[in-house]
Amino acid sequence: MHDKLRQQLVGILLPATTPFTINSDLDIEALRLNISKWCGTAISGLVMLGSTGERVHLDEREYQQIVETARAEVSSDRAFIVGAGQQSTLKTVEEIRVAGRSGADAVLVITPYFYRSAITQDTLINFYLTVADASTIPVMLYSMPALTGVKIEPETIARLSDHPNIIGVKDSSNDMAGFKRTVELCPPDFAVMTGNGTVLLDALKNGATGGILAVGCAAPEVCLEIFASFRSGEIAQAESLQEKLTPLAAAVTTRFGIGGLKAAMDLAGYQGGTVRTPLQSPKGEQRSEIAMLLEVFAQKVPS
Repeated sequence: MHDKLRQQLVGILLPATTPFTINSDLDIEALRLNISKWCGTAISGLVMLGSTGERVHLDEREYQQIVETARAEVSSDRAFIVGAGQQSTLKTVEEIRVAGRSGADAVLVITPYFYRSAITQDTLINFYLTVADASTIPVMLYSMPALTGVKIEPETIARLSDHPNIIGVKDSSNDMAGFKRTVELCPPDFAVMTGNGTVLLDALKNGATGGILAVGCAAPEVCLEIFASFRSGEIAQAESLQEKLTPLAAAVTTRFGIGGLKAAMDLAGYQGGTVRTPLQSPKGEQRSEIAMLLEVFAQKVPS
């Protein structure tokens, strides 16, 4: 199973959003529609209930419902990964068990962060080794310092890559030097993936196996084309596409957040919907800017 999954971690995966109705209820039909449309492209898989999926805004029943619904829609030829990770090791292991029972192929486990000063690199090593030992499905590390304030250092990732049940890492930082160092230190079959669409091509040039990209939820085709162009040696084409992707990627992640991404999805023909408060959806000029970026993007990127 690990070999098949490792092959699926070469390419572009999408960290799916969780659609809500205007009343902030789960919109299961919208989720099905999005997955069907995404799976009409050449994506390698989906990641449910990571940071883009608003996991922290869902209760346990909703978590399980989303995973089971998505599992039924995603065929076995694509990776089906589920976000996990609570503040304690015990609760993280419990959550992973739910994900595994609900059909996840692997889990993407975020760093603990609430007691930030106590989360040293040694603490992270102990945390992930314990989690990997207890998990019945493969584990991916998730370093998201912009949200958590906790970074998994390259040497720590390399140490953890020795564990047979830890198969990769999603690095959502903008640290290309650290990313390159991670690739250099880890085994060739360890998936080092970027979670930042603004540096997709740079990451590929530095040895990434692919990306898990929020911007891809609204614009999967261009992310796939950058990956394909790079792999076929068409570097100039990949660079041109990356230059056009970067403003959109920045707008729907760091600038306008998940609300911006969902707005972009609505405008691109997906089911974006609302975010749960305290997050806010963009309005007025912000939404107009996203529309303009998408319009320019559609004009410039080959179909």
